Amino acid sequence: MNVKTVSFFIRVSFLIIISLGSMSDLYAQQVIEGIHYHTGQPVRVTIRNGLISDITAADKPSGNNLVYIAPGFFDNQVNGFAGVSFAFGDSDLTPEGIEKATRELWKKGVTTYLPTLTTNSIEVLSRNFRILAQAVENKNVMGSIPGFHLEGPYINPEDGYRGAHPKQYVKLPDWDEFMRLYEASGKNIVQVTLAPEMEGALDFITRCTQAGIVIALGHHNADMKTVTAAIDRGAKIATHLGNGAANMINRHYNPFWPQLADDRLHISIIGDGFHLLPEEIKVFHKVKGSDKTIITSDVTHYAALEPGEYKTSTGETIELTKDGMLRLPAQNVLYGSASPITKGVGFVMKVTGCTLADAVQMASTNPARLYNLTDRGVLEPGKRADLVLFTVEDSEVQIMKTWVNGNLVYEKEGAK
Repeated sequence: MNVKTVSFFIRVSFLIIISLGSMSDLYAQQVIEGIHYHTGQPVRVTIRNGLISDITAADKPSGNNLVYIAPGFFDNQVNGFAGVSFAFGDSDLTPEGIEKATRELWKKGVTTYLPTLTTNSIEVLSRNFRILAQAVENKNVMGSIPGFHLEGPYINPEDGYRGAHPKQYVKLPDWDEFMRLYEASGKNIVQVTLAPEMEGALDFITRCTQAGIVIALGHHNADMKTVTAAIDRGAKIATHLGNGAANMINRHYNPFWPQLADDRLHISIIGDGFHLLPEEIKVFHKVKGSDKTIITSDVTHYAALEPGEYKTSTGETIELTKDGMLRLPAQNVLYGSASPITKGVGFVMKVTGCTLADAVQMASTNPARLYNLTDRGVLEPGKRADLVLFTVEDSEVQIMKTWVNGNLVYEKEGAK
């Protein structure tokens, strides 16, 4: 069959090839240029049918304003965004709300994320999981939600270690109860954060590991023996290390040292500038390295609101300060984050001195590997075309464009 093609190419551009045959022969190819985040060399990335089909060398760009290309960011702890809460009972959690939160996250360079449900009543958790389960196959979400993170309710009930989780809903691990939540989620819970020192927790870890669910240690006060036992049974990551702990701890016997000491355990860290001091992040990264560290956000739906005091669905008062800190005054603890993972990428680079390649590994590659999502997280032919174009100025990552599954879903005004 004779084929007539009309093509055009612009920098950071689309190459559209149009067949004059039947509609089944119509296909699109895109070519994107940028500086490879890992090699620092200009590259041309070709996308076909939602996948990266080829990566070749490109001409050196003119000017000093470098635009990098990297795999999209993967945030494993998103409690909500853009006014949409995944965790609370009175939120506008609807299919439309989930789509809205996803679109807003795309603007921040997040192409994959785990909606995170925190401690609440089993009725609320079940309802919210049922609603979220629909999003996994929602074509408008484009595969950005591969599963969910359940943080609690099986955590330490003590003030400080419990963090901002409502005490009335904290409970001991219950496998039958969890299975009801798992079924409500469409069997899409991929991570559970719990306190390993709670009665029944170690057996619970074993059963989750056997089911292929990632176990994270968090909001706990476990000793070395218990942390080691949890890792022996399959625990893989410490959730937001350095947080979810009492303000006053024993300098020798505390949950931080055992988790840092065991090389088998990954850690996630919140790099919003409030949850951890620069020196904490620097030490954590030195101990675990870029291979075992994951940058997360712990972002909440309050992120888009004006500074002031707000009431949660459980009646607690929280405060969003003018400088962007979200806190629970009653316990003098933080209440999640008001910043997306994009801020964390730049902040971690600034305080650790790590390379851009390391930062992207911690924000994209490592979480994909942790959850065995082999179709994303790296810039390689055959992987999903989940891509971001961005600049880095004064340690701040500015997203220019975002592609999800080969679709341009965000373009900053004025981006070329």
